[in-house]
Amino acid sequence: MQIQILLPLSLALMAGLLMTRVFKKLGWNFPDVTAFLIAGLAIGPYGLGRIGVVGIGFSTFEELSAVGVLTDAALGFIAFAIGNEFRLSQLRHTGRTAVVIGIVQACAATLFVDAALIAVHFWLGEAVLPLPVAVTLGAIASATAPAATLMVVRQYKAKGPLTDLLLPIVALDDAVGLVLFAVSFGVAMALKGGHLSVWSVAVNPLAEIVWSLVLGGGLGWLLTQIEKLFFSNSNRLSMTICFVILTIALSSLSFPLGPMTVSASPLLVCMMLGTMFCNLSEYSFDLMARADQWTAPLFATFFVLSGAELDLGVFAEGLAVVIGLVYILFRSLGKYYGAMLSSALTGCSETVRKYLGITLLPQAGVALGMCATAARLGGHEAVLIRNLVLFSVLIYELTGPIMTQRALLAAGEIKPVENEKKSRERFYAKWLKTK
Repeated sequence: MQIQILLPLSLALMAGLLMTRVFKKLGWNFPDVTAFLIAGLAIGPYGLGRIGVVGIGFSTFEELSAVGVLTDAALGFIAFAIGNEFRLSQLRHTGRTAVVIGIVQACAATLFVDAALIAVHFWLGEAVLPLPVAVTLGAIASATAPAATLMVVRQYKAKGPLTDLLLPIVALDDAVGLVLFAVSFGVAMALKGGHLSVWSVAVNPLAEIVWSLVLGGGLGWLLTQIEKLFFSNSNRLSMTICFVILTIALSSLSFPLGPMTVSASPLLVCMMLGTMFCNLSEYSFDLMARADQWTAPLFATFFVLSGAELDLGVFAEGLAVVIGLVYILFRSLGKYYGAMLSSALTGCSETVRKYLGITLLPQAGVALGMCATAARLGGHEAVLIRNLVLFSVLIYELTGPIMTQRALLAAGEIKPVENEKKSRERFYAKWLKTK
């Protein structure tokens, strides 16, 4: 059993790292995230997995689900790192602007997709695109993937006004998306024959957000208190990693409260943990830098596994591809123009207005989580939503990191990458001077 899990995981990390070298040799200046995703496709069920040899790739999507705990852990650490962007010293300058843009661009994406897909519904009919599906997809369109964005920013050490706004907006996007999805999905359930419940549309999503913030905040405060007992940053780092894993575990629990069941958003909880940690702990700067080094192979493996999970089978359904392209087009327009309008209203620079929307296009984990909830629609509607979301994730995962990189480069917040040969020569020259 161990060889069936550990061997593919080691292959996944190796394949991802080697694919970055292949890109370099070919002269493709793409983000490492893209290389990891393509490596995942290569070892997934549509690549080496088809060979059927144990340990060489993932032959089925069920095998990938067996290592899902690694994916959950990676998302938790990604959210924790994004929470570090909510330092009060930074929020004094960008907080109000980030909140306004975060809300407006998410709502704009939902409105654009709703309008386009409802029009398709009336054009092609209920049998092709049911109205509940159109409304649900509109809400899913609001979600932005924090993982790919964070990895691109880290890889290129992007700095500037655009980057300062980008990560807080991506973090806020999760909370806004939860509310939009709860409202839209409540309407979708009512359209399918149920009834519109105030609890499901308004109270439940707010309770989830509040509970996530309370849980993450409490654990973050507790972490900072316990770390004061240690005098070594190595032990403090171990305790920090322990608390992130503990937070991921606790955020999966739910409990009944009156007529509803309250659960937490793992991303929100871990973001709040990171926010409390960075604002209360005097060791946070050093520990976050150390944690970045520790989590690098975890994140690389996460993206390779994400690439392996991309289902190329969605291309077999021609009509789903057409509807999926409509979804992608109008979501992109909503994100771009929503960010442009709101950044103009808040007095951002021309560079931020022009490029911010492009950096918000990646979509993956949060959208897939919403897709899992949408399965409650059942029947043809649930299958259609799943296929359309999988198709959009496939396109956005492969193109989103590249577009984010290009936007940050055009905005002047990524310095040109130095030629590797020149970098080695400069390193050895500096080393020789010290001898």
